[in-house]
Amino acid sequence: MPRYMAALKYLGLGLLVTLLLGLAIAPFSKRLVEQWSRSDVEARSRLVYNAIQHQVVGAMADDNVVQLSVSFEAVALDQRILAVALCSDQGRLIAPTKLMPKTFSCEKVARSEGVSFSTIVIDGRRVMVAAFPVVERAHKSYLIILHDLSFVDVRSNEAQGFMIAALVGVALMIAGGAAIFVLVVLRGWMNALRRAVDDVRSGAAPQRPTRDPSAIDLQIKKLLSEVETGRHSISSAQIEWSPATLQQLLHSTLPDAEVLIVSNREPYIHNRDGDRIEVQIPASGLVSALEPVMRACGGTWIAHGSGNADRDTVDSHDRIEVPPDHPSYRLRRIWITDEEQDGFYYGFANEGMWPLCHIAFVRPSFRESDWKAYQQINERFAAAVVQEARTDNPIVLVQDYHFALAPRMIRDRLPKATIITFWHIPWPNAETFSICPWKEQIIDGLLGSTILGFHTQFHCNNFFETVDRFVESRIDREHATVTLSGHETMVRAYPISIEWPPAALDGQPPVETCRSEVRQQLGLAADVKIAVGIERFDYTKGILDRMKAVDDLLTRQPQWKRRLVFVQVAAPTRSKLSSYSTLQDDAVALADDINRRHGTNDYQPIVLLIRHHSAREVFKLFRAADVCIVSSLHDGMNLVAKEFAAARDDERGVLVLSSFTGASRELSEALIVNPYHVHEMATALDTALRMPEHEQQERMRAMRQQIREWNVYRWAGRMLIDAATSRRRQRILDLAEG
Repeated sequence: MPRYMAALKYLGLGLLVTLLLGLAIAPFSKRLVEQWSRSDVEARSRLVYNAIQHQVVGAMADDNVVQLSVSFEAVALDQRILAVALCSDQGRLIAPTKLMPKTFSCEKVARSEGVSFSTIVIDGRRVMVAAFPVVERAHKSYLIILHDLSFVDVRSNEAQGFMIAALVGVALMIAGGAAIFVLVVLRGWMNALRRAVDDVRSGAAPQRPTRDPSAIDLQIKKLLSEVETGRHSISSAQIEWSPATLQQLLHSTLPDAEVLIVSNREPYIHNRDGDRIEVQIPASGLVSALEPVMRACGGTWIAHGSGNADRDTVDSHDRIEVPPDHPSYRLRRIWITDEEQDGFYYGFANEGMWPLCHIAFVRPSFRESDWKAYQQINERFAAAVVQEARTDNPIVLVQDYHFALAPRMIRDRLPKATIITFWHIPWPNAETFSICPWKEQIIDGLLGSTILGFHTQFHCNNFFETVDRFVESRIDREHATVTLSGHETMVRAYPISIEWPPAALDGQPPVETCRSEVRQQLGLAADVKIAVGIERFDYTKGILDRMKAVDDLLTRQPQWKRRLVFVQVAAPTRSKLSSYSTLQDDAVALADDINRRHGTNDYQPIVLLIRHHSAREVFKLFRAADVCIVSSLHDGMNLVAKEFAAARDDERGVLVLSSFTGASRELSEALIVNPYHVHEMATALDTALRMPEHEQQERMRAMRQQIREWNVYRWAGRMLIDAATSRRRQRILDLAEG
């Protein structure tokens, strides 16, 4: 009996020790989970900082608060991030995101020479503040990232509860085992007692009870469960943008979203050549930017059918699946008569809005008949959007100055639609825009958009100034929005770019082969330097100015004669307009004059190629060139500059770039010039021709990295992220009102 009592005592003691051990381990497990969670938050903060530090420094250098706000709001889409802001060196809070606590100030930030993490209490909840020093010139600011730590408490309480439950389960198992053991022992003891009594009664000598050699072996297994930390939201600052990324973005942030594009230019034109129908891809920056996006996203592209065989290739609903080789989206063609085209396209759009928005000193012309045609075509395209939309809330990407009225017309028909309008050309200052007789209607049309995008913040600022002057509305410059008649429009800078890697680079021969083939085609010696210019025949592109720069260089430094050839590729465009046809005539006359003065029978310094070149032909010229000259007198972005850098996988070649392009704000490693200063351009051309290879490589590598990171998929992705934010905000408002 004493042995059994001792066994029971030890079992009870073991149970007590187990419970005490559980109570001791539970707080430790809570601290361990908290430590893991804090490490996760700190790592997340470092990733965000590493991803956006260059954007922040650039925005600080430009004093661009709006760009900071856009970048911070994109980061704040992450569900674990409460708010983001910048603390200036004077302790001022700059560009805080919308969920920044009102009681937070820069005084609560632990500032140091390196990264710091601190935990504070705001409105009764724990918040981790990550502070990253950002130095721009002599000024040190701090990038502040706030994380709500309430999820850590939930996570640690769950872990602690799980641990206690597991230990209680183990304790119950031990108690159950002990009870069974006691029952077995008691039963054996009672049986032995009965036998002893019986033996006494029968006079037999009592037998000692035999000891049960079997023992209960209990094993306690410790179970660890990793708590789900949540999925990262996709932000333009943390991922590598590609077609797959864009598709993932649509599926994750805009599930089941329908995408439609509205543009004047179609991505594929069908023209008849004798008995054959050929497919042509137009030389258009808009097409080259948007076509890869549509291939990635799918949807419907609504555009003017301009080819003479376009009607022969569509179905009964004026639709055709494209691209021809691997169809991935639908092209819906809209038919415009020649008379309508004269008023809408050549008239109001290109004799009115184009020169109005480009500072190229060509007088804009505005006629009542053109304005009526412009209204009618905008109505026709808006009606086509409604016809093609399968849902009541599609995402509609309206492109360029041809459709300034369409966003409002679409909004009236599809109130729930997310309309993203992108203005591909510059937006002038308010004084210049006041020339337009229908300026109020143009502004009202654009403010039907959910999001209105421009290439640069400068153009956004001009638009705000114009709205402020001519339309009664509420402008919130801090959050970059305009509210008109209760509808809010976000105004943002989205620098457009090209696909990476460019499709035209596929199958291209090595650079040396391209150089050899181009020289052979043009009849040039192996030691001749080649400079190229490639664009449409447009008076905003500065074609005559760059030819004059070549003339100036050959005049001042005749040693370049027979050693330099400038190849100008120019596709005819808008030839119905006298300003364009005159430009082409002037270019031919100027090239002839320069060749006559500096050339010989077997040498012409200017080679003028007036025809459409395919993308593959253009990239071959880029790869063969020593210098590319982009001398636009005024341009929204100019993708030729980016295409040249993208074509140079050998990291050679020099870009001479006009300061009046949006691209000059991104490709600062180019030789930036004033295209109106002929002598400056000639000097830059001479510098480019003499530049050593190691310097070419450094400059080209930096430009290619910029284009790789900020490609067209990122351009589209940033707009879609803002669209997702807008749709989510609208759903919340609808629920609140409901």
